[in-house]
Amino acid sequence: MTETKTPPRTFLQSLEAMADDAPDAGFSLHDILDRLEERAFGAMLFILALPCAIPFLYGVPQVVSLPMMALTLQMLAGREEPWLPEKFGQRMINKAGLTRTSRFGRKWFGWLEVISHPRLTFLTGKTMERVVALFLTAFCASILVPLPLTNSTPAIAVAIVSFGLMARDGILVLLGAILGTVWIGILVTGSTWIITSLKTMILG
Repeated sequence: MTETKTPPRTFLQSLEAMADDAPDAGFSLHDILDRLEERAFGAMLFILALPCAIPFLYGVPQVVSLPMMALTLQMLAGREEPWLPEKFGQRMINKAGLTRTSRFGRKWFGWLEVISHPRLTFLTGKTMERVVALFLTAFCASILVPLPLTNSTPAIAVAIVSFGLMARDGILVLLGAILGTVWIGILVTGSTWIITSLKTMILG
């Protein structure tokens, strides 16, 4: 009798299982990354970007945005493997946050698992990874802007780029980079307009 092998879990399925198994207090960032058994920059950034992409989820984006920047700066420096400083790695995400994150990931990023496959792979290689990291660092920095909904768009861009890196899909890397760059342009333009308007009002 031939045994039927259970297909391995996809990345999002592993995230969902972890959320189901989490205690009420949740897991630290170190625990999350260890449980998912992923050590690539793309995988780690995708996991951390998901809660930042959820609209009106306050607190969690501020918890994980700095660790995200720590990872993108390591990519920029050409580090081979990702590493989280202890003070970042001990930050906790509770079960409710993990559950909401996994459901959001399935609902809004499940399509990435369906369409992704290796293409334009030179965009996911080591040399281009450092260029991509420059864009990702800017996107992560904009998540810290203390304005409503400013975390969602750049986090979505980071998630798409990161999934592209995992799948060696250069099209997804380009798509995420374009989305994030457009967002940064809008943010800079809007901020400049507001500052100019305020100066005009104050100084006449």
